[in-house]
Amino acid sequence: MTSERPHLAVIGAGPAGLAATVAAASHGVRVTLVDASAEAGGQFYRQPAAELRARRPQALHHGWRAWELLRDELRTHVRAGLVRHLSDHHVWCVENRRTGAGPGFTVHALLGPEQQDPAEVRADAVLLATGGYEKVLPFPGWTLPGVVTAGGAQAMLKGTLTVGGRTAVVAGTGPLLLPVATGLAAAGVDVAALVESAAPKAFVRRARALAAEPGKVAEGARYAAELLRHRVRLLAGHTVVEAHGAERLEAVTVAALDPDGRVRPGTGRRILCDTLAVGHGMLPHTDLAETLGCRLDGPDVHADDEQRTDVPGVWAAGETTGIGGAALALAEGHIAGRSAAARLHGTEPDPDEWVAATRTRTRLRAFFAALDAVHAPPAHWTEQVTDDTVVCRCEEVTGGEIRAAVKDLGAADLRTVKLLTRAGMGWCQGRVCGPAVAGLTGCGSTASRRPFARPVPLGVLARAGETEDLEWNP
Repeated sequence: MTSERPHLAVIGAGPAGLAATVAAASHGVRVTLVDASAEAGGQFYRQPAAELRARRPQALHHGWRAWELLRDELRTHVRAGLVRHLSDHHVWCVENRRTGAGPGFTVHALLGPEQQDPAEVRADAVLLATGGYEKVLPFPGWTLPGVVTAGGAQAMLKGTLTVGGRTAVVAGTGPLLLPVATGLAAAGVDVAALVESAAPKAFVRRARALAAEPGKVAEGARYAAELLRHRVRLLAGHTVVEAHGAERLEAVTVAALDPDGRVRPGTGRRILCDTLAVGHGMLPHTDLAETLGCRLDGPDVHADDEQRTDVPGVWAAGETTGIGGAALALAEGHIAGRSAAARLHGTEPDPDEWVAATRTRTRLRAFFAALDAVHAPPAHWTEQVTDDTVVCRCEEVTGGEIRAAVKDLGAADLRTVKLLTRAGMGWCQGRVCGPAVAGLTGCGSTASRRPFARPVPLGVLARAGETEDLEWNP
């Protein structure tokens, strides 16, 4: 009977979560796939709303065939009663219930746009595929309307088929800037410039490691060709110094960087635009893993060769174990799903079943390690943050207040800075401003160990544990 099969909860329906779900279900495990979005796919496979009736949504994507295969396999398993897909469920906590019979887990989620109705899923094991989020470093004017994250601009284009304005500048650093710039240009936006802080020499120094993944190099070349076709000006080794505007964004000033990562005096130029899409790389979502007590390696969740964390019964795959793109997430999800299925059935997994995925994982991890080194933010970016620049948007804490907490009040760690200035006490709980505060203070980032992964109404907390497990209807 289906109800007698072991039960795996997969959190996140992006590439890693989808790959893990279909792999585990294919090996006879019941899977509950829990995701905050209305549709599966995550940010990478984000689809336009059905009401928009997009004729060619594949035009906004590459790797469309991989998405179709995953989508079809997921639907097949849902129809067979092996998978239930809980969309629009926002997970705020995963509870580890250890008993004499072994580990068990309760996934606590909030349902719907209002995120009020509590829901619980009880499972034998949990697989975390929670993805990543953008790192944005502040600069004067970055809070103006019209300044968005690079991923935000991409999500708006993919999900709503809309753009923020007529003239855009795409800036920061990282491989995400290329698809954002080309996507906006293809949608009819005049992309005035792609401002990349990494200098060409940085790519030359890592040429051997980057060339080891020719498919990714070819992908980058295709984006470069698109930039040329749309006449997008590339300003490598440059950074945004300031965004200008009265009521909303009207222009940005960009300047060249010297080899040490400082702005070269006298190189500033003003570019007129009404949209600035800016990003400085990605960070893994680790809140749920930290709550469960999983070990971190730097910012990433530690996982072994089977994608197991050091907490029994918990697997992790995709960006949460290290930023590396969709192809790496698919490989890790495939390995994690097969490993979880074998372990839940009480057998030793056969690594021969995922040899191809292991090879892909090894290659892509090396490639993205080199790419991450190339796309490090400018070493002296904090020098461009004035004392009047808002750093924590939730609590409106300025760079001057943060610096004063260290210099005048003796704060020596991020927690003390937070207590003295309220930086990081707002709605995002420091997820946005955390890297900036760490950079300005010189304090190293530390694991947050937040008890909850998102804000939770007090009424939901009061009823926690009283909610019945969501009924399984195969």
